[in-house]
Amino acid sequence: MNNLVKSVFRMAPLRTIAAPLRSSLGRREFTRSISLLTRKPEDVNGVKSMICSNPSFGCSCGCGAKFIHTKGERELVEFLTEEIVAEKKAQKVKTIPTELEGFKVKSHGSEVELTKQTDKETIKISFNVNHTVDTEEEAEIDPSMDKPNLAEMKSKPQFEIDIIRGKQTLSFTCSFLHNQAEDAEGYNDIFGIDELVLYDGEWNEEENNYAVAGDVLDGYLYDLLMNLLEEKGISNEFVDKLCEFSTLYEHSQYISLLERLSKFTIGK
Repeated sequence: MNNLVKSVFRMAPLRTIAAPLRSSLGRREFTRSISLLTRKPEDVNGVKSMICSNPSFGCSCGCGAKFIHTKGERELVEFLTEEIVAEKKAQKVKTIPTELEGFKVKSHGSEVELTKQTDKETIKISFNVNHTVDTEEEAEIDPSMDKPNLAEMKSKPQFEIDIIRGKQTLSFTCSFLHNQAEDAEGYNDIFGIDELVLYDGEWNEEENNYAVAGDVLDGYLYDLLMNLLEEKGISNEFVDKLCEFSTLYEHSQYISLLERLSKFTIGK
């Protein structure tokens, strides 16, 4: 067993190694932890020195808290510190864009809303990044490699498109297509229409608005609706960029969660 693999087992919690089945059930848990394989020894040593360089009169682990931590809490804080450093290094963009292809971006927690205003209508695209991360393909890990081939993680949320004219809203529920095979007519869409509804005023769950599933729409009508969305700027190219934005935003939320979890565990 080479030093790289040894370092992975040394850094990984014993419970994680002993229970691979449970870990494999969560895609985030598996794919994000792959980053441990690419860490250099100096990265981990540098993080450990950060933890120990700030001694306190309270907890002996040097975290700065005013009370004594349990062994489990100390191990969790140490792992989180290492993981935050690794995830920040993996960030492609540090600042989340405030505009996407003419749409203004507004976000709150896991919710994101894109808005574009014209003279006759307003177009809103909304989605939630929770539970949207998946890998493009299965990762093939060779422990003997210095830089293992990692499957890229993508956030592909289901998203709502609202075209608002006056008091009426034409609403589409769309999602990414996983099997993007070109059909007989040469179309190769990366997203599809799941549901269509037209309603008056504000959306109300208690109102009995009729909605139709995309897979039961007349084929020609479905194509015309996809053409309509493309005319509104919601094309394959736009949705591909929406995926890139969602991936960046979801990653920033994940890092924020790790940081808040670390502070919670420390007691700050």
